[in-house]
Parts: sequence; structure tokens; C-alpha cells
Amino acid sequence: MGVSSSGKSTVGRPLAERLGVPFAEADDFHPAANITKMSRGEPLTDHDRWPWLEAIAGWIHQHQVGGGVVTCSALKRAYRDVLRANNPATWFLHLSGRQELVTDRSEHRRNHFMPASLVASQFADLEPLGADEPGLVVSVELPLGEIVDRAVQRAREQGEVVR
Repeated sequence: MGVSSSGKSTVGRPLAERLGVPFAEADDFHPAANITKMSRGEPLTDHDRWPWLEAIAGWIHQHQVGGGVVTCSALKRAYRDVLRANNPATWFLHLSGRQELVTDRSEHRRNHFMPASLVASQFADLEPLGADEPGLVVSVELPLGEIVDRAVQRAREQGEVVR
């Protein structure tokens, strides 16, 4: 989880590979109207996000046995609650970083519909993981390998099967 350009896909792919589980990109679950809206520089509303979150929750549910890694901004606790509702073993890897750094990454990102102008709105919506929410917060400034190592270690601590 994390704001746009925090590195969710960059971390998620090698994490899934290391765990030997399927990977899904949350952007692929967006309806076309959401992509169009964000492409115009308009932030999504909660109303826009609910069907998207339900679709991701469905993917998580289909991969409960054996596990999976899916990227998702999951900015608000209410969004994470939707993802966990029928998937109690779900835990979150929050990629956290300074707004300036993430905005700079977004400005240099190619071939993505999300403009850098929306990063600030994502930071405004972001509700960090609560103490009672299963997960791990890591800095996006850490090397990719270290982020993946920390996530794998947390999965082991959670009692997940890690190859």
C-alpha cells in the first residue's frame, strides 16, 4: 500500500516472485471511468473507489489459499477494511516516503495515467496503518532488496508459508 509512485509495483513483483505467489496490479482493476478521471488530473472519490476495492478484495479472496501479492493504494482504513473483510489473513506493506521524493518520482514516471499533480491529494487522504492493523511500514528510500527482505521476514513472523 502507499500513494501513487511510492513503488508498489516495483516492490510487489519481486516480493511475489520471492514468495512464489501470484502478483496482481491494482491499476488493472480500475474501471475505465476511473482511469479517464485520473488522467484528467481529477482525484477519485470514495464512490469511485468502492467497486475497485471490491474487485481487489475478490482477487485476494481467490488467493487466500497459497497467498498472493496485490498492489493497492489502500490509503484509508475504511479501504483496508474492505480488503480484509472476507480475507482476515491480509496484511499490508506500507511503502512510506516524503511527499517531495514521491512527487519527484511521479514527475519522472513514464507511461502512467496518474499525473504528479494528484500525489498531494493522495497524501491528504493517507491514513497510516493503525497499531491494530496487521502490516509493516518501510521507507521507500531503502534499497529494493532490503524492502523485500523485510516483507519476507514479516510474513514469516505472521506465520505465513514463505519459500
